[in-house]
Amino acid sequence: MSDTTSVYQAYQGNTYLFGGNAPYVEEMYENYLANPGSVPDTWREYFDALQHVPAVDGSNAKDVPHLPVVNAFAERAKAGGTKVVVASADAEMGRKRTAVQQLIAAYRNVGQRWADLDPLKRTERPNIPELEPSFYGFSDADQETVFDTSNTFFGKDKMSLRELLNALRETYCGTLGAEYMYTSDQAQKRWWQQKLESIRSKPNFGAEKKRQILDRLTAAEGLERYLHTKYVGQKRFSLEGGESFIAAMDELIQQAGAKGVQEIVIGMAHRGRLNVLVNTLGKMPKDLFAEFDHTAPEDLPAGDVKYHQGFSSDVSTPGGPVHLSLAFNPSHLEIVNPVVEGSVRARMDRRGDTEGKQVLPVLVHGDAAFGGQGVNQETLCLAQTRGYTTGGTVHIIINNQIGFTTSDPRDMRSSTFCTDIVKMVESPVLHVNGDDPEAVVLATQLALEFRMEFRQDVVVDITCFRKLGHNEQDTPALTQPLMYKKIAQHPGTRKLYADKLAAQGLGETLGDEMAKAYRAAMDAGKHTVDPVLTNFKSKYAVDWSPFLGKKWTDAGDTAIPLTEWKRLAEKITTIPETVTPHQLVKKVYDDRAAMGRGEVNVDWGMGETMAFASLVASGYPVRLSGEDSGRGTFTHRHAVIHDQKREKWDTGTYVPLQNVAENQAPFVVIDSILSEEAVLGFEYGYAGSDPNSLVIWEAQFGDFANGAQVVIDQFIASGEVKWGRANGLTLMLPHGYEGQGPEHSSARLERFMQLAADANMQLVQPTTASQIFHVLRRQMVRDLRKPLVIFTPKSLLRNKDATSPLTEFTKGSFQTVIPEQDDAIEKKAAKVKRVIACSGKVYYDLVKKRTEKEADDVAIIRVEQLYPFPHKAFAAELKKYPNATEIVWCQDEPQNQGAWFFIQHNIHENMLDGQKLGYAGRAASASPAVGYSHLHQEQQKALVDAAFAKLKGFVLTK
Repeated sequence: MSDTTSVYQAYQGNTYLFGGNAPYVEEMYENYLANPGSVPDTWREYFDALQHVPAVDGSNAKDVPHLPVVNAFAERAKAGGTKVVVASADAEMGRKRTAVQQLIAAYRNVGQRWADLDPLKRTERPNIPELEPSFYGFSDADQETVFDTSNTFFGKDKMSLRELLNALRETYCGTLGAEYMYTSDQAQKRWWQQKLESIRSKPNFGAEKKRQILDRLTAAEGLERYLHTKYVGQKRFSLEGGESFIAAMDELIQQAGAKGVQEIVIGMAHRGRLNVLVNTLGKMPKDLFAEFDHTAPEDLPAGDVKYHQGFSSDVSTPGGPVHLSLAFNPSHLEIVNPVVEGSVRARMDRRGDTEGKQVLPVLVHGDAAFGGQGVNQETLCLAQTRGYTTGGTVHIIINNQIGFTTSDPRDMRSSTFCTDIVKMVESPVLHVNGDDPEAVVLATQLALEFRMEFRQDVVVDITCFRKLGHNEQDTPALTQPLMYKKIAQHPGTRKLYADKLAAQGLGETLGDEMAKAYRAAMDAGKHTVDPVLTNFKSKYAVDWSPFLGKKWTDAGDTAIPLTEWKRLAEKITTIPETVTPHQLVKKVYDDRAAMGRGEVNVDWGMGETMAFASLVASGYPVRLSGEDSGRGTFTHRHAVIHDQKREKWDTGTYVPLQNVAENQAPFVVIDSILSEEAVLGFEYGYAGSDPNSLVIWEAQFGDFANGAQVVIDQFIASGEVKWGRANGLTLMLPHGYEGQGPEHSSARLERFMQLAADANMQLVQPTTASQIFHVLRRQMVRDLRKPLVIFTPKSLLRNKDATSPLTEFTKGSFQTVIPEQDDAIEKKAAKVKRVIACSGKVYYDLVKKRTEKEADDVAIIRVEQLYPFPHKAFAAELKKYPNATEIVWCQDEPQNQGAWFFIQHNIHENMLDGQKLGYAGRAASASPAVGYSHLHQEQQKALVDAAFAKLKGFVLTK
């Protein structure tokens, strides 16, 4: 007989459990491992015996075996789960003890589903049999029976069933319901049990704290009612019905400051945003009123509505000043979340705060958006990864139970709670009734404590309601008559709490007095947050002034001395003897060493790497992220060398760019999660908080930027004209028609061209190694911070024609237009009859075709910067060929895509009188590229031939 069998048979006579309860038994086993005294004697004896059973599940020999527990109850299930009838009183008592542990586990697991969370009390509590003693065979006669409760934190090792049931319901089914049992971290489970059960989820606030809570409720309600009276019908996305949120924010900031946090970055959409601006961050009411009155200064080219505006301030806390930043955000709801996380990471890196002890991200969500917007799932996936962690985020949900406009609850989501998405990362959730502001404040305290202790995301879900419509022009009763009948009868959270405090003897007129005082402050346009620090400035604050008001025409000094080139080249091509690179990687580095010595021309990978090396050596940090950025999608980079003899997956890598100088700036390269939207948003946020770092996001293929189009539209392209927020983020988007099909050809250059205006960004398509070197350096060494979009090549990465001599790196700068490269043609400029202008790799196809045709009357020039269009440089090239009668724009992309429709007027503007402008390229297409290789080749040959043929179709004449 095996040890497992004997242990099981010895135990079999002391239980009535069924096979289906195996998960519960394993949970109890976890409790036993943490504290043997926390489980009943019968179970403890059983588990003690298991310690002598060897592990047979492939686990480490030192691990305590779980498999015998699972197998034992699987055997019971196979046998039909029949109940073992035990006549003895001891056995019956053992059964009841076990049932008590099941009851405790049930409340910890699903008690929140029975909690009193809805202020409107629209529905009855659901029927959850597991929370009833009768489910476990208890009767009224058992109510006074005393059981072992040493595995709880109610303050008693033994309690009657009645006492225990009351304690469980108070803790898990009151106005605060907790979800945490799904975490795999036993320490976190015990932490929550201790925190909640020791106080039964009830705060014990003193009179001063209660007055403070009432003050914040009064401010929240007071602002909304003041605006509702003064600006009737104007949109403001009122917080009425969710006023406890402001009390939560106040508590979060004060307690975070007390725990050493020095910066808090907040991201939130519309609901309650004006309230946060005034009552949390301390924006002057008179300044808000000016925006309503349309008298605010309009110093931005476009501007934005008031409930999208950001703000920053410094407030006093028990731990010292805390800098608050409310991120600007568009109407795309949750898209601001990764931007906030990126901003926080930049601030952490600036401080050397690797754990998030000094900087805290706070994200405020709507209930429908939190579960419904995919960017939340992407952002949660980033939370614990090395390149993106921010030490945990405090999420607060303003859960108005109606979604965003007219949702029926049956159509809002497929999960029980809007917060169920966070279970994927095992983040705990505190559901709390918004009509119990003290419980809301307690939940906020616990959430912050958890985040600071475990450095993990945590959620406070404030269940409240929305007194008015989605905006103040809506009539929500049109679609929600039952809900809004309830809301109409609701006196308001502030009134309920003021009455409660009056009943406790804290002043019958206290609530009215506070309301009058707040109204007076509104009339005077004064601060409502005390104290806001008006003269404080942190040493970590970033000065953006050197980068503002600069012209893009400044090329910057991007060349580096030959001696520095060779020194850096030697550093980045020297691999330690302790690292064994793959043979293909060794060949790459050997070739780069020769390039560094000037023995052969420099290729794209070396030009890019030398740009990074020269920047970090000069004190500019470089952060490069993307789905395959370490190696490079097309294996051209190899920024991370993987030791082929390493024994563990998390060791044995070498990054040459981290070893170029003793006091160099950081070089960080990250292979990101498979995400575009959240990662690009993160990097935008990072770049927006650190103008002194080169921050790059690289798409695996340029087309993949499609998945991040909201970030491109709402932040990268328009952030400066809407909000005055400069940003130097760089995008690398592989682009090139190589016959790889629709999704691996086009970075959708035309979309960026369409968004280009007001000198809002730089769009470049470099075609040589020296050009990528200079454009990357230019992004940092000149005092201009604009988004840079680089349409990087694929075939040119290894095309010898695209290499550059060493002299082009030690002299010169980025060329916005590259002139004709054939000296013979330039010398016979008067003979030229046609000028072909192009951008990208098609240039090399055109040169090859011209050679074949011996067409020495055709000049070819490259437009390397598509926006802002380099009029002066382009015009200078056209003037070299006064006898040219035809200008042709040639592109790889279909006619309705690429640069053609957006660049033709720029070319036309610089043409000479009498010249004609034509197009050579693919015909218009609904797809970016064909999927058949032979068809691609036919089209490519046809468009190159067309560049030299007689002009056809649409022709512009100067």
